[in-house]
Parts: sequence; structure tokens; C-alpha cells
Amino acid sequence: MYGIKLKVWGDYACFTRPEMKAERVSYDVMTPSAARGILEAIYWKPAIKWVIDKIHVLNEIRFDNIRRNELASKIPLGNIKKAMKNNNYSLETFIEDDRQQRASMVLRNVCYVIEAHFEVIKDEDNNPAKHKEMFDRRAEKGQCVYTPYFGCREFPANFELIQGEVPKSGLRGKVDLGWMLHDIDFKNNMEAKFFEAKMIDGVIDVPPFKIMSKIR
Repeated sequence: MYGIKLKVWGDYACFTRPEMKAERVSYDVMTPSAARGILEAIYWKPAIKWVIDKIHVLNEIRFDNIRRNELASKIPLGNIKKAMKNNNYSLETFIEDDRQQRASMVLRNVCYVIEAHFEVIKDEDNNPAKHKEMFDRRAEKGQCVYTPYFGCREFPANFELIQGEVPKSGLRGKVDLGWMLHDIDFKNNMEAKFFEAKMIDGVIDVPPFKIMSKIR
């Protein structure tokens, strides 16, 4: 009853496979966790939890190899904690001194439709109709908490609310996409949960998160 359908598209996307360490290699399609991130960028409230039901892949899957400048290291966590406690503590890093080039296998010219619904997780704000109306209004006006993106912040995502039928995908047949990241179990020691993704005529049915597997 309170489901949504959102069309998202962009020039590039990178949904990084966690098993690739040195270089970034994208999954063939958008992951459920990336889809959830896009919805939260448009409308986030602690009272609700977004649940991804289906991902429609509208465009042909195409890859492109690019090289990007990245930081070779991260700021130590201890330094960040010191800066949070002491306003006079200098917290900085310079890419000129710590630059490295990394190759990335990214997707190009992507277009998806996210089918999802939300669950109310806090009784004090148990008004599903209000949340649905607020999301629809924000999506129709192009409003967002921050710019939604496809895996990396330099790959922004355009979005459009769909009120009627989902556009038909040009993809046909059944494709086994292998094990794909579903999401992170934040309540259970930050475990990564995976599922066997199968795409039929451009549509991926996303199973419930609670029955996912952990790959060791």
C-alpha cells in the first residue's frame, strides 16, 4: 500500500565488488544497498526503514575502464577522535602528497527502476501515509537530503517518481549474476549479507534481508 517506484539514471556507476581489493570492479547491476542509499538520500527518517523489493534494469549492461586519482591512505581514527574533542587540533590531508592512480571497471549509461516499500520501526511516528506523501512530494520536486549517487559520490544519480506502470526493459532472458551484496547487518557486528541474484527479463527480485547468507 505504501510502496514506491523510482526511476534513476546516470552516465556512470560503480557498485564495487567487495572481493576486489586493489582495483574497483563494479557489479553488473545496482545492489539493494545502493538502491536503499538513493531512497535515503531523498527521504530519510529514523522512524522508517526502506525495504527494496525489485530492481528493474532498463539499459543494456555496459562497462568502461577508467583511471582516477585517489588518496592512498585514510586519516587515522585516533586523529579524528582528537579533533572531535579539541577544536584546535589540526585535521588535514593533502592529495598532492598522498595521491595514487587506480583503475576502475565501471558501468556506463545506467538506468534502473527501484521498487520498494518502507516499514515503520518507531511507534511514536507511526503514520505511514504521512511518510509516503512526504517522499512522493520530495521526489516529484527533485528535492533530496544530499545528492544521490551510484556507488561513488562522483557518479550522481538523476531520479524521477513513477506513478503508473514501470517502463519495460529491453533485456530478455534469464541471467545468473552470482552472489551479490544485499546489505550490511548493522545490528549484528556489521556483517555483510549476500544473495544469489538472478535477473529475468531485466528484473531482479530481491529476497527479504532476514534470510540472507553470510559468505566467509
